[in-house]
Amino acid sequence: MKKIILLTGGSGMVGSNIIKHNFSQNYKILSPTSSDLNLLNYKDLEDYIKFNKPELVIHAAGIVGGIKANINYPVKFLVDNMQMGLNILMASKTQKVKKFINFSSSCMYPKNARNPLLEDSILKGELESTNEGYALSKITSTRLCEYISREDSSFLYKTVIPCNLYGKYDDFSYENSHMIPGVIKKIHDAKNKNLEFVNIWGDGLARREFMYAADIADFIYYAVENFNKMPQNINVGLGLDYSIIEYYKIIADVIGYKGKFNHDMTKPTGMNRKLIDDKRLNEFGWSHQTSLETGIKETYKYFLDEVKK
Repeated sequence: MKKIILLTGGSGMVGSNIIKHNFSQNYKILSPTSSDLNLLNYKDLEDYIKFNKPELVIHAAGIVGGIKANINYPVKFLVDNMQMGLNILMASKTQKVKKFINFSSSCMYPKNARNPLLEDSILKGELESTNEGYALSKITSTRLCEYISREDSSFLYKTVIPCNLYGKYDDFSYENSHMIPGVIKKIHDAKNKNLEFVNIWGDGLARREFMYAADIADFIYYAVENFNKMPQNINVGLGLDYSIIEYYKIIADVIGYKGKFNHDMTKPTGMNRKLIDDKRLNEFGWSHQTSLETGIKETYKYFLDEVKK
């Protein structure tokens, strides 16, 4: 009999990649939509878990977006994400679900923390202001997982802290996209409109670590099969990063854009660097498979086939 897994956020980028992964056929994955199950309604959520009896919950749902969205809607990023995290964790605990994978974010690390960012540096300094609300919500769910497991060791509630992610099923809108899908759309549009210049927020020297979303799905199935030895909190990334301008150049090469880049120094750029430490990940025995160039090509193909068609 297949193990029952409840996956929240099944229609998002991370959730969709988990569902589409080849290993998904080995499990019975429940992935209710937000209209089927409102994570902001605790009673409905607890009733759903009580009825379906999942053996494992993967919490990948959330309100997400880039710098612009985080700045414009800090209340929603804080309140909705925190409430969803508290509800799914406490409902799972109340219904005695013993295993839980909580998706967090590297944005919860202090803005001045030394790179590479260690899992133990959570709450050791001031947060980056541009996404503080989202970071606070993720810190809360991460700590709650720790507290639940500390109070009763039979509850294995663990947190995955991925680096920035991109890939198929991403959001390519100017309003809500993260950097890579936003840049893909921007450069694609610039090429089609024969624009001579593309604007970059800031000097382009800030560094970011982006992993292809299909790889995080692969990690999740590895974690499910090796759950007991998985650390309480674990960074999942590449162990290397690139500057913003390097991402722009690679994306421009893939798309075939020959224009130049302007730097808008009035725009915020966020943290100067966010490279996560991958020592625990290496000890856990997993590593990513997709190069940046391959991931960008696959993501742009998806954009052309599914978003722009």
